Amino acid sequence: MLKAYLNVFVFQGVILYVLSLPLFFMMTAEPYPLHWWHYLGLLVWLIGAFYEVVGDWQLQQFKANPANKGKLLTTGLWSTTRHPNYFGEALSWWGIYLLSITSVVSLSGIIGPLGITLLLLFVSGVPLLEQKYKDRPDFQAYAAKTAKFFPGIKKNA
Repeated sequence: MLKAYLNVFVFQGVILYVLSLPLFFMMTAEPYPLHWWHYLGLLVWLIGAFYEVVGDWQLQQFKANPANKGKLLTTGLWSTTRHPNYFGEALSWWGIYLLSITSVVSLSGIIGPLGITLLLLFVSGVPLLEQKYKDRPDFQAYAAKTAKFFPGIKKNA
């Protein structure tokens, strides 16, 4: 029981804390003048939120249509990347990180978006779905012409 508690709850709590460091720095910072990276962070966050929300919405709309059962969504944002919702989530965290930079100490918050991006790319999300669909001919054709994660970069297919 203790082992399960440590492995599941404590481990996840530590990971959650580390990945949310940018939010911690942003919420505890003294008033700080805005710099160019804060505006860039807002733009990056907005683009990420757009990809995540619209990608999820497009997928939900696609799945709601019975005529699409067993088919792949390859239009809209899904034509620019095979995982627009995951790309958007990662990008949102990079935007939050840029918004959180108020001091040299807050630079250590890079572990948050870096960790999220690495988890999505190599542990959960992308690898699980790629593995699930890899043997489908329609997915193979889709993967050959659509970026895996970063829109417009087909080398990561």
